[in-house]
Amino acid sequence: MSLEQLRAEIDAVDRELIRLLESRMDVSARIAEHKRTAGKPVLDAAREKEKLSAVREMCRPETADGIEDVFRAVLAASRGYQTRLMEEKTDG
Repeated sequence: MSLEQLRAEIDAVDRELIRLLESRMDVSARIAEHKRTAGKPVLDAAREKEKLSAVREMCRPETADGIEDVFRAVLAASRGYQTRLMEEKTDG
């Protein structure tokens, strides 16, 4: 398989990742609304710790560190998105 073909595979995977990440952010928006109405904070440190542990368990050992790093970034992005949405509702 050529480098160009391999890169095309990566591009296809990236498109799918973007679709899935946008879907995850849509769910995060609904979670933000629930947290806002329930008066809960955005950060649930225990939940994030559990999530990262579960992610590691799903990974092959040789990919676990890198994938955990990706999920840490995803969780941070979700928190930031939820915070912005909750602030918009409070300010608006």
